[in-house]
Amino acid sequence: MSERTLADWLAYLEQLHPSAIDMGLERSRAVAQRMGLERIAPRVVTVSGTNGKGSTCAFIAELLQAQGLRVGVYSSPHLLRYNERVQIAGEQADDASLCEAFAAVEAARGEISLTYFEMGTLAAFWLFQRAALDAVVLEVGLGGRLDAVNLIDADLAIITSIGLDHAEWLGDTRESVAYEKAGIYRAGKPALCGDLEPPQTLLDQVALLDAPFVLRGRDYDLSRDGQGWQWYGVSAEGQPLQLEGLPLLDLPMENAALALQAYALMALPWQREQLVDALLRTRVSGRLERRTLQWQGKSLTLLLDVGHNPHAAEYLAQRLADRPVSGRRLAVFGLLADKDLPGVVAPLLSEVGDWAVAPLPTSRTRPAAELHAHLQGCGVQVAVYDDVKAALQAQCARASAEDEILLFGSFYCVAEALDWLACHANGDMQDGFAG
Repeated sequence: MSERTLADWLAYLEQLHPSAIDMGLERSRAVAQRMGLERIAPRVVTVSGTNGKGSTCAFIAELLQAQGLRVGVYSSPHLLRYNERVQIAGEQADDASLCEAFAAVEAARGEISLTYFEMGTLAAFWLFQRAALDAVVLEVGLGGRLDAVNLIDADLAIITSIGLDHAEWLGDTRESVAYEKAGIYRAGKPALCGDLEPPQTLLDQVALLDAPFVLRGRDYDLSRDGQGWQWYGVSAEGQPLQLEGLPLLDLPMENAALALQAYALMALPWQREQLVDALLRTRVSGRLERRTLQWQGKSLTLLLDVGHNPHAAEYLAQRLADRPVSGRRLAVFGLLADKDLPGVVAPLLSEVGDWAVAPLPTSRTRPAAELHAHLQGCGVQVAVYDDVKAALQAQCARASAEDEILLFGSFYCVAEALDWLACHANGDMQDGFAG
């Protein structure tokens, strides 16, 4: 068993449990108890939400690391390498460490069947507990209440936003989604919410737990001011805090504001220069990520975004509208079958007139013919390709230096694009999707 490579382990995990998603904590809790996984770090921050989890986690980690703290981050899904999911002190876990962690979980589980995600979560917890960390930041995989990440009691729990996604497991109303996500809150522990209008089910859970509640628009918020933005919030003691003249960021500033408020509740040093530098350093691959590519004698601009639900599409459309281009916007688009196609497409129709659609490299993909038919019905120019890489190459061939190619709709879509770009040494990531 110790002979397995990381690729061997991942292939093994994929066939270990009869279903990819099996909500519930009983199985993973039993294995965690066998492994002695209880207090994996002195500070635990858990983040859930329909959108914005990844960048919020990244901002918080950078803010904590700026204070010299050793921080672990668990996130999902990954884009190119599984190692992206587990970061320790700013570095991705190496293959050998992950294999050792999987072996530890395998030895402890015995007769208990675990999903791919549950095995990975317990492996991350095991690595964190052994790493002598000061804090861990945990991104919920799906929902919250029944997600394996929720095995660990959070000292600070955050819900970024509440929208409709994963209806099969979370329900098809904001109230049901909010109830599931509020399951990460703990009695008497600070509960943050970045949604301006949280459903009553979330408010009821906060009241039941008697949790100190910090809400965007009431206790903290942000505002744009010319070429910058400002933030106000509250300290751990409830005193007002404010930061003015903050520089625009590449990642969503709403999530930066939420991370600042989370940091403010941890009673750590509050030094403006360190905070600003940490925010500016924060990067998340595939989230509003801008790249340039030298292609057939022309310099092209690509924008990669993993947004895959209506809430994310609306935000993306808003950012595009804030930053017009001199030429056209051409899209490369793929979507999973369980996503809201009309809801994802509609916000972007006014920003993108030329679409290239393709199936994703998974059995869960929505057929490209369905994407084509829907977009044709919307009256835009659309072409079908065999895969994302072919669609991207076609749009690169058609684009001019004044155009921008938007690639979005799924983690799978962005991962395929990154793989294609890796084969072109002259494709370089550029700082800057401010707007």
